[in-house]
Amino acid sequence: MKFGGSSLANATSIKKAARIVQRFSPENKIVVVASAMNDTTDRLLEIGELAEKRENVRARKILGNIQTLHVKTARSISSQKTSKELLDRINQLDTDLEKTAEGISHLRELTPRSRDYLLSFGERLSTPILAAAIRNLGFKAQALTGGEAGIASDDKFGEAKPLAELSYHEIRRRLDPMLAKNQIPVVTGFIAATVDGTITTLGRGGSDYTASLLGAALNTDEIWIWTDVDGLMTADPRIVKDARVLPTVSFGEALELSYFGAKMMHPRAMQPAAQRKIRVRVRNASKPTFKGTLISSKEEKNAGRVVKAVSIIRSVGIVTVSGTGMIGSPGTAAKVFVALGSSNVNVMMISQGSSEATISCVVASRDVDNAVRALQLGLLGQGLVDKVVVEKDACIIAVVGSGMKGTPGVAARIFDAVARKKINVRIVAQGSSEYNVSFVVSEDEGPESVRAIHEEFQLGKQIRIAQG
Repeated sequence: MKFGGSSLANATSIKKAARIVQRFSPENKIVVVASAMNDTTDRLLEIGELAEKRENVRARKILGNIQTLHVKTARSISSQKTSKELLDRINQLDTDLEKTAEGISHLRELTPRSRDYLLSFGERLSTPILAAAIRNLGFKAQALTGGEAGIASDDKFGEAKPLAELSYHEIRRRLDPMLAKNQIPVVTGFIAATVDGTITTLGRGGSDYTASLLGAALNTDEIWIWTDVDGLMTADPRIVKDARVLPTVSFGEALELSYFGAKMMHPRAMQPAAQRKIRVRVRNASKPTFKGTLISSKEEKNAGRVVKAVSIIRSVGIVTVSGTGMIGSPGTAAKVFVALGSSNVNVMMISQGSSEATISCVVASRDVDNAVRALQLGLLGQGLVDKVVVEKDACIIAVVGSGMKGTPGVAARIFDAVARKKINVRIVAQGSSEYNVSFVVSEDEGPESVRAIHEEFQLGKQIRIAQG
């Protein structure tokens, strides 16, 4: 069970998480993964950036708020019996946090390694508090860092890659004896350690990644992601009023949906579970009886419907390079992507006409200006590219479903539905998996496009699929 930051926001939420563990403990052996409380990780990053600039008054104020939050929560959580032990641990971590911020300030340097160490305090503070809340309900629970639980990684700080086989061996060696004694390991999400014990972080979706690694190593029946939504939905309910929860999706569909903004596991985090074919369930911590969405290797046919969901990514722009010199010239696309990649611009979609005279790249709005500069500096004046053109205020619409594979006429229905609303489509792309058809429209026409497709494929109508 992984609990996200919103599920551990305060003492009340943490007690609720502990009761969820209690609810499912009689029939199951459980490993718990904890994120940092609410927005603690963002605040820690802010402290590091302020300390590096020696803006120590502001840094100390934020640090004081973090300390107050955790001490207050620990006091609310702990019983009289465990209060001193928990508070001593929290106070020691708070002291170490102060020293870390002071060190960054003295050196005026926030390195990737020191940033990882600083950010690790969020989970290292929340995990003992959650473990104490579980112990208060009569269970044997022990707080562990990811490294203590056996997760080993390389030393690429900020985006560390777990050493899978070594980690799986160490996780089993360390956690199996605890589970055999009916102990509940409560493990920090997001954190791993190098072979020599240096703390690393797993980057975006790191807590989900931790849960997936532990689940794969221990060959669990399921991995449960407790969050603040009911599960994956057919569309954003803020856009489509009759959007509903999807009872089941395949790993392939989930990967597409997570990339295109659905609130669930980060795509990278699903990999260990998918490789070991371990089912993942996304559930709402406020509705513990609701089964949420089951993600598995099985591809349900969705009661005959070819499309399962339609998603939207807002705030993107289109950058198009064109030139007659591109026609028949090998390596042009490579030069475009090298120029963008070297400037840290992530390309979300691409489109190239069969004439080879233009290549369009869809990037986040914040990266548009950087992309244009990179392409102008890297390609203009070489006889290949004549101009670089920008279209801003766009969004991506993604239509996802495994039933689309091999089904004729799906794209025609999608674009007919959009055309009936007099919406202009700028770029179209379809992955070779055929799980996803994506296209770009203007940002203000995005919501209407989502509603049109949702209605065309009747995604708001309830279907009943047995959840194994």
